Amino acid sequence: MSRTKKFVVSFALLPLAASAVMAQTATHVLTFQVSAINQVSVTGTPSLTINAAVAGSAPTLVTATGSTYSVTTNQSTAKITAAIDVAMPSGVTLSTTLTAPSGATSAGLKGLSATATDVVTGITKLNQAGLAITYQLEATALAGVVSSATRTVTYTITGGT
Repeated sequence: MSRTKKFVVSFALLPLAASAVMAQTATHVLTFQVSAINQVSVTGTPSLTINAAVAGSAPTLVTATGSTYSVTTNQSTAKITAAIDVAMPSGVTLSTTLTAPSGATSAGLKGLSATATDVVTGITKLNQAGLAITYQLEATALAGVVSSATRTVTYTITGGT
């Protein structure tokens, strides 16, 4: 009789082992997208004052360094433009140059006006921080004395493809 019990117990465990092997699955359809991303930001508080000249020469131009910008784009051939909110006084020129991120091209020192001008081109699928911005202020003697004023420089990144 004890033999029969062993046989019944063994037989009862077989169906449990078989059901544990069966698997169940489910599927889920997921929709995703990565939108065009073009971001630029600036840091620093540049200040420029012309207060010297060599006799017989135009006032000595001044530069401001220490400001930086950061850029992120997931597009090809993006570019950064720069413009100021209000035209400079007659005889005074404000210019900027931005260090280009990897693989891009800086346009070099560009005079700023209310019309946007390209300052960096060929920016392709990257993110970089801490890139240098340099400003230059130049004046002719015809500018006369110009009271302290401000200009807002707007940098705009536009994506390519």
